[in-house]
Amino acid sequence: MRDTHVKELAELLQLERLEDNLFRGQSRDIGTRFVFGGQVLGQALSAAQQTVDPSREAHSLHAYFLRAGDIDAPIVYSVERARDGGSFSSRRVVAIQHGQPILNGAISFQVPERGLEHQSSMPEVPEPEDVEPMHRVPPDELARLPVKLQRWLGSDGPFEFRQVWPRDELHPAKRPPIQHIWFRLTAPVEESPDLHRALLAYASDFHLIGTSTLPHGISYLTPNLQMASLDHALWFHRPFKVDEWLLYSFDSPTAQGARGLARGQIFSRDGRLVASTAQEGLIRLRGE
Repeated sequence: MRDTHVKELAELLQLERLEDNLFRGQSRDIGTRFVFGGQVLGQALSAAQQTVDPSREAHSLHAYFLRAGDIDAPIVYSVERARDGGSFSSRRVVAIQHGQPILNGAISFQVPERGLEHQSSMPEVPEPEDVEPMHRVPPDELARLPVKLQRWLGSDGPFEFRQVWPRDELHPAKRPPIQHIWFRLTAPVEESPDLHRALLAYASDFHLIGTSTLPHGISYLTPNLQMASLDHALWFHRPFKVDEWLLYSFDSPTAQGARGLARGQIFSRDGRLVASTAQEGLIRLRGE
């Protein structure tokens, strides 16, 4: 079953080419109300990668989420070849559904080259084998949640997550806006750097903006809470494999104006900083 979930996700990120710069992707219902933002990020990156010389690697992605995506309709990705220079290529991607843009993105690619190097140190945390898998919601509490959330919380997915500091999302306690989560695919995939980058773009949307809720004793399951990603930035630094353990370290420096800002650093198991993320999201308590 786990192999099936991973295969489905890999296929989801391999888009149908309609024209030279036009692609179509399908959606997977994972129990969220709308299309999962990470899916649109991964597919947008996949579309852009197909318009660039294979010798050039994506190093940064910046995107704005404009509208919620409809799970039951395909998404068309229009790629503009903004520039192909001697070392860098730039692409603009618009994800379109029902004739309207749901995401605007810009992605930059570079010919690999050597240069100065330094990085932040990986936090000192237990090894993934010493961290328990995330616990399922008890059946009696799961039954009281909306059907879509029951599917989200009660089924396996293509990724395995292990929280260094577990949190009860149904009964969240207040704590500092910092968390560390080990994650990996539940089955191996082909050795394609482009695929692994698209998979990481997909996974990078998990848990990120939720870090901004930690000091306030709320979670995405809080009944009167409205949460939505507004933008997303992702930088690729060094080679990695998403079917091997990666540590996602989050912090949220601020929340204000019904918005929260969260940042992330993704490390390989041997301590290499392989990617960085940042996201601002809507965090609105409807009763206030």
